[in-house]
Amino acid sequence: MNDEDKILIVEDEEDARYILTHLLRRNNYNVKEANNGLEALDLIEEFKPKIILADWNMPKMNGVELCNRIKSNPDLKIIYFIVLTARASLRDRVQGLDIGADDFLVKPVDNQELLARIRTGLRIYNLQNELKVIEHNKALRELTVTIGHKINNPLSSLLLAFQGVTNQLNEEQKEKFNDEIEIINESISRIEKIVEVLKELKTPELVQYVMNNRMLKID
Repeated sequence: MNDEDKILIVEDEEDARYILTHLLRRNNYNVKEANNGLEALDLIEEFKPKIILADWNMPKMNGVELCNRIKSNPDLKIIYFIVLTARASLRDRVQGLDIGADDFLVKPVDNQELLARIRTGLRIYNLQNELKVIEHNKALRELTVTIGHKINNPLSSLLLAFQGVTNQLNEEQKEKFNDEIEIINESISRIEKIVEVLKELKTPELVQYVMNNRMLKID
């Protein structure tokens, strides 16, 4: 089983759900099931499916309503959403497409056609995810360069001012404040190194920090 290729089946009919689940697991997909849209929403955050295969007609929350919720969420809209329906009219398909459904399959579903649509959906999901990562890294790179330059300007002013002050101290005064001067010089040197790293960072990487937060790796 490919644990990365996750598919969530949302179907209230037990027999239909069993057939779909059995078919997909037999083809090495990681599958979870939900009886309706509300149940699906509880599973999505933890399971993180790449594809949702949902029946149109279901109690509590049908497939179209679920699709609308998914596609309205910036964190979830990348999920490839396939609607299963007995409705074959153009009007019904337009309604589904208007709320963001990526594909339709008319019941009864042909197994080979379903598998082909699944493969297409996974390719599209993976491509969109790659583009999302590229855009994220590009934005992070631009941010690090900007921060590096923004820090560098006041740092240069601070360094000049500090040098001006130390140049006016006599030897006795320099000796008196020797520890403080060393600490300031070391701190300025560390900030300069951080600025250079930020400006030259080619592949920004976020690492886990405290309280489920992440920070930029610059070491």
